[in-house]
Amino acid sequence: MSVPLSQAQAELFRLLGHPVRIRVLELLQNGPRPVRDLLPTLDVEPPGLSQHLAALRRSGLVTARREGATVVYALAGKKVTDLLRAARELLTETLSGQNELLSELLQARAQDDAP
Repeated sequence: MSVPLSQAQAELFRLLGHPVRIRVLELLQNGPRPVRDLLPTLDVEPPGLSQHLAALRRSGLVTARREGATVVYALAGKKVTDLLRAARELLTETLSGQNELLSELLQARAQDDAP
């Protein structure tokens, strides 16, 4: 039995619902990186990072290859970068709209407070 599209999408967004996972994906946009290079930039212990990387790998968003004793992670494709860019653009538009609303509210309050 196949999984409905909406359920599969919900699982993807659930997976992306952790800030460490998003940050890992952002860091990997600059190219493949070994775990030892990811750790200093993240506020997470090594076992926690391993769990996040495993979840991203199982989902197909990142790939891993072994280079001797080192595991190097990379984005699975350009679509992951496109998804992160789309999220930033959506947030920019949303926050921009909130700033416009805040400006209107402040103007209205100033008019209310005027003698």
